Amino acid sequence: MTAMCDVAFLLLTFFMLATKFKPDEPVVVKTPASISEIPLPDTDIMLITLDKDGRIFFSIENKKLRKDLIESINTANSLGLTEEEMNSFAIGSSIGTPFSQLKSYLAAPPDQRSQLDKMVPGIPADTAAVKTRENELIQWVDNARHLSGNKLRVCIKADADAVYPDYKKVIRTLENLKIFKFNLITDLKAVPPGTAAYEKQMAGISK
Repeated sequence: MTAMCDVAFLLLTFFMLATKFKPDEPVVVKTPASISEIPLPDTDIMLITLDKDGRIFFSIENKKLRKDLIESINTANSLGLTEEEMNSFAIGSSIGTPFSQLKSYLAAPPDQRSQLDKMVPGIPADTAAVKTRENELIQWVDNARHLSGNKLRVCIKADADAVYPDYKKVIRTLENLKIFKFNLITDLKAVPPGTAAYEKQMAGISK
């Protein structure tokens, strides 16, 4: 028993010291409910978040890819980011800041950035502009796909109260990049009785 307790405490200590906590997302969305049970993979995800006010946030989880991405964005748009500011982006969470405000945002301390997240306007996504400064979302998505070798799966996490025109901005941006397959993140709800999906579920259970 003594040996088992020692091993248990060693494992507990290891996990406490080795675990890397995911940064808090800058915006909380209330996703709509659906009956889809398709699970999302744990890696290689590109997440586009749309809040109820129509603000767009962008995120990928791979730290090295995030660093490569911000270096590419910095060079392409002459943002003048320092190495420290780019490292800040690499270990951060979702970004919803226009390029014009990105340097001051990344230079701010973490507690101040959490306050700025409540006021940022979101990433501009003018669907009439393709690969220009007017559609910054297309630059984030296009650069991330290129740097990952097109391995990232695009996921959209939108608030249930977001309006259709804001959804359309995101989808039209993806269409401009010839991305026609993506996942919508929803909350799971019970399948309504009497529907085809319900009959299919019952048939599976009976087997």
